[in-house]
Amino acid sequence: APLMQYVMRYNAQLNFNITLVEVDGPNKKAWFNAKDAQGNVTTVHCEYLPDTKSGTPGSDSVKVKGNIHWVSVPHAYEAEVRLYDRLFKEAHPGEGDRDFLADINQDSVQVIKTQLELSLKDAKPEESFQFERHGYFVADKNDSVAGKPVFNRTVTLRDAWQK
Repeated sequence: APLMQYVMRYNAQLNFNITLVEVDGPNKKAWFNAKDAQGNVTTVHCEYLPDTKSGTPGSDSVKVKGNIHWVSVPHAYEAEVRLYDRLFKEAHPGEGDRDFLADINQDSVQVIKTQLELSLKDAKPEESFQFERHGYFVADKNDSVAGKPVFNRTVTLRDAWQK
């Protein structure tokens, strides 16, 4: 039985609705039933609905729950991405008689390796992009080289700073 409907995006030829189906008996959480040793999903079981491709007649015939953003392995490459966060843990570092150095956010930068679309390999230093659901990124002006750009997040999409 279908669980939920989602739009599977991005690939110009494969922008369509899918229905995630129950794949592991009564366990309705088992939409993705094959994982590798590191816990990465390796198989997704779904039903392809060809008449629901965005922009085609009938595409609005199915109400979807959300989007699944993906990059296919044959059309991806590994890249370094730097996720910057606030330099300070407090909105007013050093407020009162507190030493501002005590307010430094030790996790203000995380460097990760991730899979990106092949088209991003051609990014020039200081060229900017929006990575869906993650924020705005710019190819690093010093560390990017031809065919191997390094991306820095400049802005997150949601600001969770407490007021």
